[in-house]
Amino acid sequence: MDISRSTALFERANDHLVGGVNSPVRAFRGVGGSPLFLERAKGAKVYDADGNEYLDYVQTWGPAILGHAHDDVVKAISDQAQKGTSFGAPCELEIELAELVKKAIPHIEKVRFVSSGTEATMSALRLARGVTGRDGIVKCEGCYHGHGDSLLVKAGSGVTTLGLPDSPGVPADLAKHTFNVPYNDADALETLLSEAKDQIACVILEPVAGNMGCVPPQDGYLERVRELCTQHGALLIFDEVMTGFRVALGGAQERFGVEADIVTFGKVIGGGLPVGAFAAKADIMKHLAPEGPIYQAGTLSGNPLAMAAGLATLTPLFAPDVYKNLETRTKKLAEGLHDAAKSVGLPASFTAVGSMFSCFLLPEVPKTFSDVKQADTALFGRFFWEMLKRGVYLAPSAFEAGFMSTAHTDDDVETTLAAAKEAFAAAKDG
Repeated sequence: MDISRSTALFERANDHLVGGVNSPVRAFRGVGGSPLFLERAKGAKVYDADGNEYLDYVQTWGPAILGHAHDDVVKAISDQAQKGTSFGAPCELEIELAELVKKAIPHIEKVRFVSSGTEATMSALRLARGVTGRDGIVKCEGCYHGHGDSLLVKAGSGVTTLGLPDSPGVPADLAKHTFNVPYNDADALETLLSEAKDQIACVILEPVAGNMGCVPPQDGYLERVRELCTQHGALLIFDEVMTGFRVALGGAQERFGVEADIVTFGKVIGGGLPVGAFAAKADIMKHLAPEGPIYQAGTLSGNPLAMAAGLATLTPLFAPDVYKNLETRTKKLAEGLHDAAKSVGLPASFTAVGSMFSCFLLPEVPKTFSDVKQADTALFGRFFWEMLKRGVYLAPSAFEAGFMSTAHTDDDVETTLAAAKEAFAAAKDG
């Protein structure tokens, strides 16, 4: 596999960009070597600067649920670009996308669009603090909610990949208001809420953890979290930046039958363009400016390009059997990866929730961040490169989820699994 041009581009990038990248996990620190520089993508495939073709299970970290450069999405963006890319003023597309989100998630009453998932979670925290008059927030170890100051404490995703459990630059006076509990441990949450008394404004969590690999909630966990938040007067925030429209049309709230007080979105909601949103019932959202005193604003919030891409992406997801087919294919892939690893004597477990999946190099499915960190990251790095050699592009970190799209076929899955059996064998031999 020739990636000489990607390697040269990375050397050039290091002269101009911090670490040669604009988001840390892209630097391939979790798997070693130089990162691929991608030039184009279509459907289930991406193509690098050296002309290599790969089956892609990163799918731009989740947004491309219809596959890359879907014809309807490209047309919607192109048509809108001819009319204008940004107005800094209201446009009808904002209303239409909000209506579509509410159609998928009926208990939501008001939506505020922003420009990223990080902005959505930061704004949701401010809203929760303003509504409750409390400062404390609770998050789960290994759950990543963007790079907001309050949230970079025992975070997952690139923070874990790079071995940075906390980030310099976060004031101690701010970090002291962030409390951590293990994911899937409702007893720990109950103890913390009881001891903190009236300090906690909200509990924020990924209902299906996706930034320490795809780790699903244990039976009854989300229901108990909901009960505890209600009991202690804390708002429950579901960070569905990743799970929204991924694990079901109505996200994790639909799949698990648990309603959050505030929910955040990103990725799929904008069809791959920079976008995010947070939403809740009207009696919470009315505290937000211009209706209320809690301030949040953004020049590019609700920009017409992102709204057009979001509409073109979400609309096909309402068709019958879309999620059934996605889930069937995702489970087949995850089970097959598990079997391929086991066939060469490697410990393995798998998860598949909707169109998200992980194959862990662990004998049992992890339940917590501590469990996930027991995985053999060096082995994963070797497996990652062996899969690249065979034309399959996975996330360059043992601590990230994989994603299926409607563009992937059964033949793509079979091709991937044939590659995986060879790749696991080669990785095991070192």
